[in-house]
Amino acid sequence: MSKQNSQMPKLKQISKLDFDPEIFETHKTGTDIDQMFSVKGGIPKATNWMIVGDPGVGKSTVTLDVLANLHEQGVRVLFISAEMNEVDLYMYVERYPKFGKLNIFFPQECEDQGINAKEALVELLNQGWDVVLTDSFVELQDIIREVGHMTGRSAEKFLLQQMYNHNLGQNDRNCYTSFLNIQQVNKGGVFVGSNKLKHMTTGMMEIRFVNEETQEERYIVFSKNRRGDVGKQMFFDLSGEGDVQYDTDRFEKAEKFRELRKTEKEKIKDEGLKVDELLGLVDPDNTPLDSSSENTEE
Repeated sequence: MSKQNSQMPKLKQISKLDFDPEIFETHKTGTDIDQMFSVKGGIPKATNWMIVGDPGVGKSTVTLDVLANLHEQGVRVLFISAEMNEVDLYMYVERYPKFGKLNIFFPQECEDQGINAKEALVELLNQGWDVVLTDSFVELQDIIREVGHMTGRSAEKFLLQQMYNHNLGQNDRNCYTSFLNIQQVNKGGVFVGSNKLKHMTTGMMEIRFVNEETQEERYIVFSKNRRGDVGKQMFFDLSGEGDVQYDTDRFEKAEKFRELRKTEKEKIKDEGLKVDELLGLVDPDNTPLDSSSENTEE
């Protein structure tokens, strides 16, 4: 065997038996958004999610609502608020009292308290959490970059390594942590982040206005989801207090219409094949006949 071949990595065959069965469980909010995250319902353990959307559409409100509902279901959650301070959050708590029950870390306030934000973050995450929400990832990255005297890329790499370690349960409670990260987009509405960040992302949740000018209707849609569906729209309302209101009836009607269209397309396809068979355009096994070869034989 050549020296080059001896250094080749060993190939592996992956089996469900190689993992702790707990890692395949999900955390459920008990609300309609559960069906958007995964086919099992809820946020799967050891996963990472990016949340992007139009300015003012409700990214913080929706994700805090998810976190608070998880907390009410007994899930151990943490909110890392890298943008809003305590005063900002107090305004949220007035409308959504359940937000006030969350464990919150303000990394931007560490310097005033003589605390290293990077070290504090590591120590805090090591306590072990089921789900961690960061608002926003890029702001937390900037804070880590400044206190650690790092480049932006190094700070991102550090945060990604933290996510990876805790996905694997490398913390005091052996929790397979899932991360919800609100992330910024550019003026064209495109996700801002490195390829490494995109590759580590299990799903991309987009929160959008139907019309940015009127801002009357808002909906949630997944443009990427390794554990669930993409393209399905869940409309929601923020006009009330206490909870985000999801339009379940509208969602179910859209799903019924989607299934109806799928059935009609399959029916049309089947009928078209039958007609082609009668006209001799296809064999009984639905294989198209080669007209050119028929002409050659004649």
